[in-house]
Amino acid sequence: MNIFNLEQKIDRIIDHQGKQYRYFSGTAYLGMGMVPEFQEKVMEGFKKYGLNHGQSRGNNVRLKVYEEFEAFFARNAESESAIVMSSGYLAGTAALRLLQKEAYTIWIAPDTHPAILPQELAPDPKQSFESWKEECLEKSGKLSPQKILILGNAVDPLYAKIHEYDWLKSIGEKHELSILIDDSHAFGVIGKGIVGTYSNLKNLPAKVLVSGSIGKGLGLPAGIILCDQAIKTQIFQLPIYGGASPCPPGYLQAFLESQDLYLQQKEKLSANLSYFQKKISHLTELKGSSDYPVFNYSEDIWVEKLEQSGIITSSFPYPTATDPRVNRIVISGFHWKEDLDLLAEKLIELSSKKI
Repeated sequence: MNIFNLEQKIDRIIDHQGKQYRYFSGTAYLGMGMVPEFQEKVMEGFKKYGLNHGQSRGNNVRLKVYEEFEAFFARNAESESAIVMSSGYLAGTAALRLLQKEAYTIWIAPDTHPAILPQELAPDPKQSFESWKEECLEKSGKLSPQKILILGNAVDPLYAKIHEYDWLKSIGEKHELSILIDDSHAFGVIGKGIVGTYSNLKNLPAKVLVSGSIGKGLGLPAGIILCDQAIKTQIFQLPIYGGASPCPPGYLQAFLESQDLYLQQKEKLSANLSYFQKKISHLTELKGSSDYPVFNYSEDIWVEKLEQSGIITSSFPYPTATDPRVNRIVISGFHWKEDLDLLAEKLIELSSKKI
């Protein structure tokens, strides 16, 4: 497996040392950064608001686009409020700091994003989500009523497993629940429209927060928290909020003016997933579905063989450097059918040779 140090933007085709490669990695699920019309909207936003806004949102000079973005995102996500921050990591950390001090005990799903992990606690990354779920249900029945904080992901992006949390209803009947879910790999892909899974969670008997990066599927260098107005007011009082600069405002303006482009790219992604899934559905070496743009394969040698055929996929050891590699194919809204045809052809060829 080669390391690709590039001096160009990442696109569906990249050049490296005189050779072209089709790119099937990364997290640009909708491929917004490759849409010329969206690029133009971002440049227009830069011209209107400048390249950056390096001051606190609490400053007496403020830009309305931040509030407009938050109101739009919250309304579409069916959340009472939203808070946009400079990164998903900062958003998750802020949400966790608020909730952690109220909880008596904290239960952490095995694939929980580091942004919402307490420093002194860590999950078992080798435990399955289903096993953790059963463990939580069992513990909840034995414990006396108390305040419990649940931390988890909307989706496991490494193994393309979409999680559901309806089972928390039974725990919420006895205990006082707070739930913080990271939607970094859900925004733009699963949930309601392009705004994630908050609407699926909001009716749970719990204090529900969703946070995450919107720099992946949505292509914006920012993070967001979805919550009720009371929690938003409390987060506004935290030093981690008041002491941080926000994301560049031009991107938020581009987002507000590009909803048709986002929906267009989501339709392209859905079509690409259906098309690719049909072509490789008979390959037992691949795990995935048309519901999420990630497919796993366990044959490490395929990484090198695909590279030799001009195809880059994702491969790295997880959870530690001494563990086996996690090999993934990431499909995006920027891929063309000819890219998917070539990829499927090479995968079928590798499968038939049983390398």
